[in-house]
Amino acid sequence: MQLFLTNSAVIDLEHMGGSVTVDRSQAIRRTCTVTIADPSLIPRTPTDQLATYGARLCIARGIDYGDGSSELVPLGVFRLDDADGDVSEGPVTLQGKDLSAIVADDQFTEPFKVSGTVVGAVTALIQRSIPDADVISLVTDQPIGSRVYDVEADPWAGAQEIAAAAGAEVYPNADGVFVIAALPDLLTTPPVWAIEATEGGVYIKANRGMTSAGVKNGVLARGENASENVPPVSYLAVDDDPTSPTYWGGPYGRRPKFISSSAYTTLNACTQAANAELAKSKAPNASGDISSLPNPALETGDVLRVTHEDGSRELHQAAAFTVPLSEGDDFPISTISAKEDA
Repeated sequence: MQLFLTNSAVIDLEHMGGSVTVDRSQAIRRTCTVTIADPSLIPRTPTDQLATYGARLCIARGIDYGDGSSELVPLGVFRLDDADGDVSEGPVTLQGKDLSAIVADDQFTEPFKVSGTVVGAVTALIQRSIPDADVISLVTDQPIGSRVYDVEADPWAGAQEIAAAAGAEVYPNADGVFVIAALPDLLTTPPVWAIEATEGGVYIKANRGMTSAGVKNGVLARGENASENVPPVSYLAVDDDPTSPTYWGGPYGRRPKFISSSAYTTLNACTQAANAELAKSKAPNASGDISSLPNPALETGDVLRVTHEDGSRELHQAAAFTVPLSEGDDFPISTISAKEDA
């Protein structure tokens, strides 16, 4: 683990414990808590504060092969937000949020206009706050109408709104790179990891459940841009699978959600935004909470194949997980869209 101070100094930190939590349902997807022994990192003077606040933590976890070599997997780049502990003896707890927090906190102090395409607008919103940010797109770019954000608006929420016009979401990955990507389809995406309750497997335990709290089975996306003389356009995306427990108009009924933006000026933009929101909003056939041996390379949205002790198999999609920074701790994974793996 390394701490990059604002005065360009880089400090290698020996940690005593901690964790990195990744949760795609949260606006700030990655957060960290790290415990270290050295109390000197608690800022005491204005100079210390200037160097510490705005500093960045780079965290990785991996394997020490015992021969002097190691293999590390990045877990995230974080803005250091808190340093707290006993000033004489320690330990000190450091807490941080991923780089999207920099964008979210940089609220508009004057109206801000974006236009052109999804990738260009999202990049402009991010690089307004982080000029040297790397932004990569894994989706087909789409044109958008102009969108003016008011004073006090949240630029990070705006980036998510614009990305939806391409059926995508935007987030910083474990390397601190901002990625514009669509949520992988559970049934067509190959599993990246097998969690098996077999000899040599990493399976520890699993729970299953269902809930209808906050679940929507239809999304109506609407767009209108009077400044560009674009007439209203809309698209209703619904769960049209008759075998789904949230089938639109089935026993679950109709439970729509509504989204709108002046950036959605075409039917395609409304369609992409509605389908992307529906994928997040509709109920899964089952939810799962799995504990396994840690896999620091896991990303939210990754598809997992789980084999239970009774031999039954399921496909799950990672929604949230916490990577421990200490040996011997469990690796809980919350999943969505669990389906029987035929």
